[in-house]
This record gives sequence, structure tokens and C-alpha cells, in this order.
Amino acid sequence: MIRYGKGATLRALCSALVVLGWPLQPLLSQVPEGTGQSVPAGARLFGAMGCAGCHAINGVGGAVGPDLGRSSEPQSYYGFAAAMWNHLPQMVQRMDELGIERPRLDPWEAGDLVAFLVWLDYFDPPGEIDRGRQLFSEKKCVLCHQVAGVGGVAGPDLDFLSQYGSPIQIATAMWNHGPAMTEAMRAQGIRRPSFTGSELTDVIAYLESWSTAMPTGPLYVLPGRPEEGRQRFVDRGCSQCHGVEGETGMVAPGLGRMGRHESLIDFAAAMWNKAPTMLDAIQRSGISVPRLSAGDMADLVAYLSSVRYFGEAGSATRGARRVRDKGCLECHSVGGRGGASAGDLAQAQGLDSPAAVMAALWNHAAMTGREAGQAQVPWPTFSTVEMADLSAYLQMLGHEN
Repeated sequence: MIRYGKGATLRALCSALVVLGWPLQPLLSQVPEGTGQSVPAGARLFGAMGCAGCHAINGVGGAVGPDLGRSSEPQSYYGFAAAMWNHLPQMVQRMDELGIERPRLDPWEAGDLVAFLVWLDYFDPPGEIDRGRQLFSEKKCVLCHQVAGVGGVAGPDLDFLSQYGSPIQIATAMWNHGPAMTEAMRAQGIRRPSFTGSELTDVIAYLESWSTAMPTGPLYVLPGRPEEGRQRFVDRGCSQCHGVEGETGMVAPGLGRMGRHESLIDFAAAMWNKAPTMLDAIQRSGISVPRLSAGDMADLVAYLSSVRYFGEAGSATRGARRVRDKGCLECHSVGGRGGASAGDLAQAQGLDSPAAVMAALWNHAAMTGREAGQAQVPWPTFSTVEMADLSAYLQMLGHEN
């Protein structure tokens, strides 16, 4: 997916530097400690791990695998994880042929690689820049915010949106700044606009087309920690209005097991659209309006995923069936039941996040892909939904350890 404008030029330049082996460290700061992911770290890993030997980015790099800067079909996170797993035997074989040492990934590194690919627009369908420019004007955003030196000064300049360019961070900003923006619009007699998910995507595409910097801080693109999110849901007062497990008598709609299929960008739009109603309810209840960090929001997203608010969340129950039906138990056991040659999944440590699961899948295949080929053992493949279920199941086992 090719972007046009300053953002596209910067992406192509930085991507080419990575592929060509130029060090980015002198130019980019390290990511702080926390639960976010680092685009610069992911870029460095992409080069250091030899990914560029097979994959190009915007035409620069190998041609064995797809160009990850020009994906014709956007991937979801689980779609990417499934594609990676399904093609790992071929990738491992090709790395052997090219003399590339097969690296191991830890969860942090897996998350950073995902952040880099998200920054390249590999995962989400890009918005329409021209439509976003039109909406930015129609929705009166331009009266308070500047882009490329044009617009009002009541709100911050939005040329540097790439620093916050993920739906989790957009949702955080919309929640935290919603009250102040509402008051500013009321003072100026501006009708508060609403957004659909697709409209917000287009506006973000327009803003990102003028972004002039690669994100140097943490980029929150993956769900965080469900248990932390559950605690935050209580501590921040969300549970006083929203139920999650079918509770009745709540002020606001329940957020669990309702057949909702919100994407993260739809969720960000909902945080904006519903903010006035939520803030009124909070104030009437005598609760102080909570301020959320991007890490808080990532954890809340993880918790809402675990209670099935988001449509792409997998099912641990179905995941257990996938493990059985895909033949995983011929080699792996679970709680002592099954094969013994590849270890007990119930004893796996640290499988408590999507990034940790992706790292484990990569490391597992890097160790066994070649052996499976030599033994002519069929390699099981997974669809996007099946991978989401498998990930949910493995994370459930990880949380039990």
C-alpha cells in the first residue's frame, strides 16, 4: 500500500536504509520501558534478522517473499501470524539455502516487528487521503488544528500524528482530550462532529500524509495484559457503568459477549462519539473522570478482547479443538495427554500475550520446520480465525502457569 506525500517519502527512505543495512540507531531514540512496541527497534530487527534477503519493502530488498510495503491485501494481526506459520517450512528452507542463521525471537522483538509492519501499512486498509482532507474541513477540525501550516491554533498542530499513529493511541487521545475539545467547540459555537470508523481512517490517512518523523517512542499496536486491563476496568470506574458478563441494571451497555464486532478504529471512533454521554454519566455519579495512558488503553483493549467485545478475538474453547484437529497432539501433550516428542503445551512459560505467542510459533518452527520436512510430516496450516483461536488457547494456558 503506497502512501503519497511526505509520510510516504519518509517511509520509503527509512525502509530502504534498513534493507541496505544502514544503522538507524544514531538517528532514532530507544523505546522507553513499558508495554508499547518500538518502530525503530522493529526496523533494526528486520534488517539484522535477514528478513530483507527475501522480502522487499517498497521495492528495495529480496523478491523471494512478498513486498511487505506493498501488500495488495491488508492483514489482520492473526492473519499475519497465520501466514507466517503456514509458510515457515519454506522460509526456513530458503534461509538455509541463503546461509541465513535462523534467529530466535522474544516477545518484545516480535512486538517490535509487528509495530514496524503496522507503520508500513501492512496490516490495515489505508484510508483515502483526499477524502480525509475533505472530512477534515467538513467536520470543522481545521478551525482548531493546523496541518501543513493551515488551520486554527486553538488545538495542537497535527503534522506529527505518526508519533501516535495506532488505533489504541488514537482512542486514548480522543478520550483524554475529548472534554477539553468539547468545551472549546462549545465556546466557539462549533457543532461537535461524529465519526464512523471509515471516516476516522480517512482523516488519519490525510494527517499521516503530512507526518514528518518516524515514531521514536513506544507505539501501542498490540493488546496489552488482560489481567491488568480487568483491574483498570474496575479502578478507573468503568465497571460502575458498564457490565461485561451480562450484568443487569447498568447505566451503560454491557461490553462482553454481545456479538459486537468493533475493530480498533471503530472503537476509537466510539470513544469520541460517546464521550459526551459517558462524561455526563460519570459526573452525575460523582466519579472523577479518569485519564488513561496508552498503556492503560492497551490493557483495556486486551481485557475487552478477552470478554469478546472485539470481533477478531479468538476462542480458547475452539482453540483447544484446533490443537486436537490439526494433529498438534501427535507431538505435543497438554497436561500429560498427547505426544511426548515436542513438549507439554500446558508447561509452556510466558505465553501471556499475542506477541509472546507469535514469538513462540516462530521459534518452534525455526527448530522443527527442517526436521518436519525431512521426516515428511504434514505441516498443519491455519486460517486467520483458526490462528486467533489457537492464540487465545495458548494464552489461556500461559496465564494458568
